[in-house]
Amino acid sequence: MFKGLAGRQVTLICCSILLLSFGLLSACSEGQSSLSDTAGEKPSISILAPLHFPQTPSKDLIAEIERLTGTQLNITWVPEGVYTDKMNTALTTGALGKVTFVKFTDYNPVKNMIRSDAFWEIGPYLEEFPNLRQLDASILKQTTVDGGIYGLYTERPASRQGIIIRKDWLEHLHLSPPGTLDELYEVMKQFTYNDPDGNGKADTLGLVDRNDLVYGVFKTLSSYFGTPNNWKIENNRFIPEFATSEYMDTMNFMRKLYNEGIINQDFALTSKDVQRDKFIRGTAGIFIGSMTDVQRLSIEAKAINPQAELTLINRIKGPDGYKVWSIPKYNGLYLFSKKAIATEQELKQVLGFFDRTMDKDVANLMVYGFEGRHYQLDGEGKVILPEETSQLRVFEVNPLYSLMIADIGNKNIMEVAQKEQLTALADQLSQDNEQFLVDDPAVRLTSATYDEKNAELSAIIVDATYNYILGNIDADGFAGEVEKWQTSGGSMIIQEYTEAEAKARASEE
Repeated sequence: MFKGLAGRQVTLICCSILLLSFGLLSACSEGQSSLSDTAGEKPSISILAPLHFPQTPSKDLIAEIERLTGTQLNITWVPEGVYTDKMNTALTTGALGKVTFVKFTDYNPVKNMIRSDAFWEIGPYLEEFPNLRQLDASILKQTTVDGGIYGLYTERPASRQGIIIRKDWLEHLHLSPPGTLDELYEVMKQFTYNDPDGNGKADTLGLVDRNDLVYGVFKTLSSYFGTPNNWKIENNRFIPEFATSEYMDTMNFMRKLYNEGIINQDFALTSKDVQRDKFIRGTAGIFIGSMTDVQRLSIEAKAINPQAELTLINRIKGPDGYKVWSIPKYNGLYLFSKKAIATEQELKQVLGFFDRTMDKDVANLMVYGFEGRHYQLDGEGKVILPEETSQLRVFEVNPLYSLMIADIGNKNIMEVAQKEQLTALADQLSQDNEQFLVDDPAVRLTSATYDEKNAELSAIIVDATYNYILGNIDADGFAGEVEKWQTSGGSMIIQEYTEAEAKARASEE
């Protein structure tokens, strides 16, 4: 709510027929490039993509992807922390490339541009491609705008959220991993005041956070308190999460951490990169966010302090038991600009590239890198990810992950027989999260007012939340900001969602 501003392989024979009339092939045999146009020119594809790592992917890997897909890629990698701003600038200035990634949390305000015909509707073309036609229909349905499919989704588990914690600090202080909110607070307090690194200095924090109420600490922590995921339905009416007592409980908890110096005092202004840096350098002992970040964080922390050990926790029991917020199994979409892609033939070339990336040779290159350098194969053709090449994979291969579409459901991706211990644990706990997910009931619904005004309305609540935690306003002041949200368009959003839900239920009966 807050981040409005959140294959199959075809044989060689099949790859030599009719699609040439469209000036492309979705080349599907390993090592074959076939997206060249009738003049033999390799199509140039410009892509705006988020970068979740300090460095871009290996140039050798990009070159090999280009060779296999028969394309020239012009990828603009934008650090994730500033991606929304850069994307919005490109949208408003009309400076889009052919393909633009839109984060799930940013998708609603972009829908109005979709309705204004800024992007291609790709649904009618998916059946022409052997891999794209097998995309998950239920996920595609959640991404539709007025019934039309406009994007290729990047697939993610429903929830990877959890706690990354300094295991060596726990052991030094003879503490058990926290399993409740009270225990989590106590560990944070001990990490702050009881010299967990044993250097005799008062130079540690329990928790480090950043200026992001969704993918930072707040939303995951609030789900532990039982806060609904953006909305809840009560007596057939939608109630925003920030109008619930559980949200207030979360703010009070964060306010306590702030007042007691347990959290970094500049968290409301801290970037993700600075947050990560504080954690890997041992300034803080707890990082709340995506558990899949643990392998990279461990590598970087050990490079500074070889004694640093990390572990993961996904179950924190709150007043309503175990809860964790979820996404609808995709975290963003690649959209296709009508301004940059002038013709249907050119669109098919671009779609052909993404279809080709789902083939076995390209998909496994993007996931695992080069055999022998980044991974090995066992006798059964399964992947072995050795600990000793983990750093190479993190630095050279993993940044490509944001470029992949529908990877979880892609049967062409080889099975892993052995992976790094922390990565395996993150995958295991992400799967465990499936047992207590908190879904957003508005995901399948549309509110015209939300699409139009959520950017400005969410800013009211974001500012109010930070100001409450920092002590600049009290509970009455926060309630006044919620009232401001309602009178500025929030009440209309509630009404539209309530009506849309009633209509959806009626159609299902």
